Amino acid sequence: MALKEIHYKEKIFKLSYEIINPTEKESMVILHGWGSNKEIMKQAFSNELKGYRHIYLDMPGFGASSNDMILTTKDYGEIVKIFLDTLKIKPTIAMGHSFGGKVATLLKSPYLILLSSAGVVTIKPWSIKVKIATFKLLKPLGFGKIRELFISPDAKNMSHEMYETFKNVVDEDFELEFSNSTSRALCFWGIDDTATPLYTGEKIASLIENSKFYPLEGDHFFFLKHARFIANEIEKDITKKGLKNDICAN
Repeated sequence: MALKEIHYKEKIFKLSYEIINPTEKESMVILHGWGSNKEIMKQAFSNELKGYRHIYLDMPGFGASSNDMILTTKDYGEIVKIFLDTLKIKPTIAMGHSFGGKVATLLKSPYLILLSSAGVVTIKPWSIKVKIATFKLLKPLGFGKIRELFISPDAKNMSHEMYETFKNVVDEDFELEFSNSTSRALCFWGIDDTATPLYTGEKIASLIENSKFYPLEGDHFFFLKHARFIANEIEKDITKKGLKNDICAN
């Protein structure tokens, strides 16, 4: 593990990262989802795609990386770009799981690998709508620790900055960013995913003009069981006639 200090909007971010296969010429950056860290992505892919230099990063506020600023997804994208520029790395592949898929999309790499990416607003069940309405009604009355009663499990034990960041990104509509993507995108999804349901993956794949969609058995963390298949499909797609040359030209 290494630490890289970068500056963004007059703030200092200490970013924890790890590089695997450091002597390889082509690079891929691999981004985790919300509430996670680089270790789960390493667990899945560190033994795959050995012809690429892997950059595993704890994004700000996760794992061993610092954050004391309220951020948006676009802030995360800029921070990751600065981090990669500091390392003098221009990745051929940007891979992202869930929230990390949105950040990976902003990197505009030749290849984009989305693993159950967030970014399509889902219809909330009636029970959740009631919970949100009740929270909004009671909040002005000052009921002590009311936040803990209503907060999402994803947001518990967060700092103020990370909780406000969570609110910025949790129900974010990223459809325009997907539509504007010029990357070659491979979209892998868990059929039983409830966090980012299968239909949201089909929607994202339809928005990205140059994309392919793969529904796979499993839930939101389906990629832990299918890493070898995902890696093989990436390699096959990149080595197809014409695609590899296009990437090298970029």
